[in-house]
Parts: sequence; C-alpha cells; structure tokens
Amino acid sequence: MFPFPRSPVVAALLLGLLAACSGGLSPPKNSPYAPGAAQGEGVDGLIVGHRLMAAGEYELALKAYYRAAAEHGANADVLSAIGSADLKLGRLNQAEQMLRRAVEEDQTFVPAWNNLGVVLMERGKVPEAARVFQTAFALDSGQSDAIRENLRLALAKMDKPAYDPAQDKPFKLVRRGAGEYLLLTRQ
Repeated sequence: MFPFPRSPVVAALLLGLLAACSGGLSPPKNSPYAPGAAQGEGVDGLIVGHRLMAAGEYELALKAYYRAAAEHGANADVLSAIGSADLKLGRLNQAEQMLRRAVEEDQTFVPAWNNLGVVLMERGKVPEAARVFQTAFALDSGQSDAIRENLRLALAKMDKPAYDPAQDKPFKLVRRGAGEYLLLTRQ
C-alpha cells in the first residue's frame, strides 16, 4: 500500500497531478472561458488595419498593415494603407514616401492617388496636389464626391492663396492708466 503524504501541499500536488493525467483539468466543452491555443488561420492584416483605422486606432492599424506587408508583400494596397495610417498619425514625410511607392507600384490605384494629394496639400505643395487630384479624378471617372471636393479645394487654393499679403501699417502703443496699454494701428 502506498503511504499518503502527511504534508497538505504535497497531497494537493499529487491530487492535481493525478487529475491532470486523467484529463480532469481540461475545461468542459460548454465552458465560458477561452480555450487554449488558437486553431485555424488569423484574420488578414489589411482587414484588421482597416477596422482599426475606422476605430481611430492608427498606431495599431499601422502595425496590422506591416503584418499584412509581411503576408502579401509590398503591393499598392498595402503601401497605400501604410501611407494612410502615417498620414493620420501626422507623419507626412513617411506618408508621402509610402504613397509615392504605392502609385509607382500601381498607377491606376485611385485611393493612393487621392491620399497622396491630401499629403501634398498638408505639406503646402498645392500645384502638385492639384495635378495628383486630377489624376485620381480621371482614374475614378469622376465617381467619388470626396475626390471631386479635394480637387475643387486644391484648384481654389491655387487661384487664391490662403495667406494675407504683408501689411505695412505701423502700430502705436498708447498707455491708458497704471499698467494698461492699448495697441492701435495707423490707417
């Protein structure tokens, strides 16, 4: 006969080991708890990235897009998605580089052209942005309202720059009491 250990810790370990060997520690089939290792294929990184972009999680979307690049290669769709995430993160140089690569990869990929135009507008390259929006508009056959609006804004900004010309009006500081001053301009 096997002597039973006197220590409660050792006894608990032995009972746990016996239960594990007999399959007693596996969760029941209708358990509400998560199973062990995942089985099957994961979701495509592009789909995950697009969902994260829609949710406003741009940094996580960028990571998902890089994972998609590892899975699919650096095609126009992946490069455009990476550039779009960089744009949302305010990384305009990286966004411009990725979107230019996407356009080189596929000259007919309309979202890459449109997003490249947006980046160029943000960087103050309005004439080039207008040409890029014209290309996107032509490739899209004028179907997208967003591209049409982007093109309209770029052309309007080319015709009428948003900055005011320098005004050479002198200023005059007038004292109005103890520690109070009024700034006047001469007409």
